Amino acid sequence: MSSPALRRRWARLGPNLVLLGAAVFFFAPLLSTARQALQKVPMPLFGWDTLFDKWSFDGLARPFDEANFWPTLQTSLKLAVATVLVTLALLVPTALYVHLRLPRARSIVEFVTVLPYVVPPIALAAGVAAFYRANARWFFNWTWALVPFYVVMALPFTWRAIDAGIKAIDVRTLVDASRSLGAGWGTTFLRVLLPNLASSLVSASFLTATVVLGEFTIASTLAKQTFPTFSFEYFGRDAQGGIALALLTLVATTVLLALLTLLTRPKASRTWRRKDLEDTLVFEAATRSRDGR
Repeated sequence: MSSPALRRRWARLGPNLVLLGAAVFFFAPLLSTARQALQKVPMPLFGWDTLFDKWSFDGLARPFDEANFWPTLQTSLKLAVATVLVTLALLVPTALYVHLRLPRARSIVEFVTVLPYVVPPIALAAGVAAFYRANARWFFNWTWALVPFYVVMALPFTWRAIDAGIKAIDVRTLVDASRSLGAGWGTTFLRVLLPNLASSLVSASFLTATVVLGEFTIASTLAKQTFPTFSFEYFGRDAQGGIALALLTLVATTVLLALLTLLTRPKASRTWRRKDLEDTLVFEAATRSRDGR
């Protein structure tokens, strides 16, 4: 009979193999992309003899010299910020209202938020573009017209990030305690709920920005100059530079996610306890009474 230590070792073997396979599946394409972006050796000639030949950073530097690089990047970043703001303004109150007032409608809302993931982006863009070309051409020609498309495209991911954050906290108890102590809905939302949802809001914002910075089909269909369309056009002119640009984009988004995680971790870990809520609201009530409000 095997010892308990040996059984525990064999029990950990399966999860470790899964993690190892996932790491290989994730890092192998990255290593291949990095090699093609930094080494000027054709794939048929690549081998142990040419492993360390012709490495340079020229492929990483060339995209920055393109005339459309900075304008399209600036446009995509502006669209990302606008899409994040619109998404949070729409989904956070909606998700809280569904959890507090319409819990039976959660399944319907979840089904509706999955539909953008099912409908192809080309069908969405073509249908809406045909409507606006005939009825509101000014909106179709506007650069910010991409924001509603991006909000819809990110909906399956952002809704679940916010919904998971709300499920992780006892939102009903926090709201009842805040309201019973005299706080208004504005104070409850800003001082009680948002601090507890910081981590999920950051996740939803990052997912939304990732969708905006990587979406090509809608922007190309509507003939908009964004960073993904520039990347596609540039790859057709310079394959190695295009691969290097894709590598830079992936590294930048990964670094951004790591920084946001580190910066928001202390705030996300400070969840409101009932005593902290009572002390804060009692202090505010005393202040309003002293000021005669």
